[in-house]
Amino acid sequence: MSTPLRITVFDYEAGNLHSLVKSLETDGTQVRVERNAAAAVRDTDALVLPGVGAFTPAAERLGSGRAAMREALQRGLPCLGICLGMQLLFDHSDEGPGDGLGVLTGRVTRLQAARVPQIGWNVLEPSTPLDPLLVASGLETVYYANSFVCRPAGDSARHVIAYTTHETDRFPAAVRVGNVVGVQFHPEKSSAAGVRFVRAFLTEAAARSARSPEISA
Repeated sequence: MSTPLRITVFDYEAGNLHSLVKSLETDGTQVRVERNAAAAVRDTDALVLPGVGAFTPAAERLGSGRAAMREALQRGLPCLGICLGMQLLFDHSDEGPGDGLGVLTGRVTRLQAARVPQIGWNVLEPSTPLDPLLVASGLETVYYANSFVCRPAGDSARHVIAYTTHETDRFPAAVRVGNVVGVQFHPEKSSAAGVRFVRAFLTEAAARSARSPEISA
C-alpha cells in the first residue's frame, strides 16, 4: 500500500473550509488543517492556501511563521494558493496593510471595473506554452468571487500562465513559479474541470514527493 500524500491547508480562521477540504480528499491523500504558519510547512508534501478571508487578517495569521513558509516554498514545497491564497504569494495589497509571502513581486489592487465584486463564471485566456495543469484539467471557464486581483511587477509577469478579463480589466487568472501555483478563481467551485485541476496539482505533488521524500519531512 502506497504512502498517502500529506496535504496541509493553512487556516486563516476566516471561514468554512469544508468544500476545499472535500476537493482535496481522495483515497491517496491525507488532509490536515493547520493554523500555525511554520507548522503548516512541516511534515507535509503539499500546502494549500485557501481563498476565504481578507488580506490583512490572513497576513497577520502568517505572523512569525512567514519566513519559514516562504523558505519552504522557495525550496520547492508544492503549494496551491486559491483567490486570497494567490494574493498572499505577492508582496502587499491595497485591501489593507500587511506583508504577503513575496514569492512573486507585485501588488494586489482593486478590480478596475464598474461591477465589483466579480461573482460568477468567466473565461480563461491561457498563456503559451500551455501549462501542464491546464492541459490535464481542460479548464476553459472558471468561477470567481473577487474584488481584488494581483498585478505582477517586473520579471514576475513572465510567471502568469493564464489571464481573465472582467469588463475592460485584464488580470492574471493563474501564476506559477516552479511548484508554487496561484489561481484567482475557485477551482473547487469550477465544476468537474476545476476538480481535475486540483487533482492534477496533487498528482504533480505526489510525483515530487516520490522523488524527494526527504524535503517534505
